Amino acid sequence: MAEKIGSYEEAVDYINGIPKFTGKSSMEDTVSFLSYLGDPAQNCKMIHVAGTNGKGSVCAYLCSVLKEAGIAAGMFISPHLVTMRERLVADGVMASREEFLEAFCIVYQKLSVLPPKLAGRDYHPSFFEFLFFMAMVFFEKKGVEYVILETGLGGRLDATNAVKQKKMCVITSIGYDHMEYLGDTLPEIAAEKAGIMRRNVPVVYPAEKKEVACKLAECAAKAGAEAVPMPEWAIKEIKIQNKTIDFSLHLNYYDYIGFTVSTPAVYQTENAALAVWALTRLNDQRITLSVVQEGIRRMVWEGRMEEIGPNVYLDGAHNIDGILAFLETVRSHPCQGRRKLLYSTVKDKNYQKTVEAIACSALFDEIGVVALADERALPLTVLEDSYRQYTGFRCKAYKELDTAYTELVQDKDDEDTVYIVGSLYLAGEIKALLRRPRHD
Repeated sequence: MAEKIGSYEEAVDYINGIPKFTGKSSMEDTVSFLSYLGDPAQNCKMIHVAGTNGKGSVCAYLCSVLKEAGIAAGMFISPHLVTMRERLVADGVMASREEFLEAFCIVYQKLSVLPPKLAGRDYHPSFFEFLFFMAMVFFEKKGVEYVILETGLGGRLDATNAVKQKKMCVITSIGYDHMEYLGDTLPEIAAEKAGIMRRNVPVVYPAEKKEVACKLAECAAKAGAEAVPMPEWAIKEIKIQNKTIDFSLHLNYYDYIGFTVSTPAVYQTENAALAVWALTRLNDQRITLSVVQEGIRRMVWEGRMEEIGPNVYLDGAHNIDGILAFLETVRSHPCQGRRKLLYSTVKDKNYQKTVEAIACSALFDEIGVVALADERALPLTVLEDSYRQYTGFRCKAYKELDTAYTELVQDKDDEDTVYIVGSLYLAGEIKALLRRPRHD
C-alpha cells in the first residue's frame, strides 16, 4: 500500500476514514482475510456474546470474573466511548498506544499483497472488521487463554462470527433495534442473533420473553447447540441499596446464592446473572463460587448508570428497551429534590418512542436537549420539537454540550439529581468533556 503509517494518531485517522471508501464485507471474505492473517488467537477459548441490550456489560462481568480467577482473558467490545483502544482489552487493561499501533500495522501491511481471491474483489476490511482483526492479533500477542467477543450488529453475518471454534455463546436481552437489518419482529431479530450458535457449544440466554426464548430454543436445536436458558424465576430478592444492588440467583448445585453489583442500575442484575449463569457452565475448576461473587462485585462499567459526579448519572441507553430499563432505575432512586435530564440521540434510532417514554414518565422536572457532534446526530430543532409537544416539565435546547452540562450540574441543589441519557455517543462526548483540561 502506498500510504505509510507510523504513528498511533495516523492509525486512528486511517481507521476513522474507512467508511468513506468501503462498506460491509461478505462473511466469506472476512473468514478468508482472518485466515490470511494466520487465524490469530484461534486456539483461545472463545466466549461469543450477541444480543440487543446488555452485551457490553455481560462481556465486562465475564472478563472481571476471569481476571479475579487469575485467568488471562481478552475482550473485544464496541463502541468505544473516548478512545478506540477501549475496544481491545487484555486482563482488564485496554491496549496501549504502542500495542494498538503494532496490531494495526500487522493488519495494514497484509492489505498490500492480498491473495488472488480477495484481490480480485478489491477487498478492504470495514471499520468494524479492521478493529476485530486487530483485536485477534492483539490477543495472540498477549497470549490470553479466553477471548470474549461482543458482536457489533446482529450475529449471523457479524465479523466476529468468523472465528472457527467457540467455547460458549451468550445471547443477552433481545429488543427492537437495527430493524432495517435484523427483522421487524422479536423472533426475527432473535434468529439473526442466534446465528452465532455452534454445534455442541452451550448457548446461554434469558428466558423472560417467551416468544424470544422459543425462537432461540428452536435455533439451538437446528444448530445442534446446547440450549441453556436462564428462567425468569432464577433471579429473586432484589434489594436496591444506595450505590449497589443485592440479589439472589438460583444455581444448580447451590440453590439460591447472593450476589452484589456495584451499580444502582436495576437492569444490571440480569446482565450479571446471565454472566454467572454462563460462567458456572464453563466447568473451569478455577472459577469458584467465591471468585464469581467477587468478580461480579468488582465490575464497574463506564457509561452504564455511572455516577460521574455527586448525584450526576451517565447512562448509554439508546433504544426503547434500554430507555425503559433506565426509567425503572430512576424510579428506584431516592430523590428529595428535582430530577433533571440531558438527552440526545442519533437520527437512525426510533427517538419518538424513547422521547414519549421519557416525557410521559413524569419523572423529570427539567429536560435539556443537545445535538451530538456526529454526522448521524439528530438535529437540535427536531430534538427540541419532539419534547415540546409534551407538558409537565421545563424543556431547554442547548447549542453546546459544554454549556448544557455546566448549567445543569452547576444549577442543581444538593438534593437534585441529574441524568444524562440517549446514546453511547453522548456518553462518550461527556466522558471526553470531563477529561478535557480545564483552564481558568
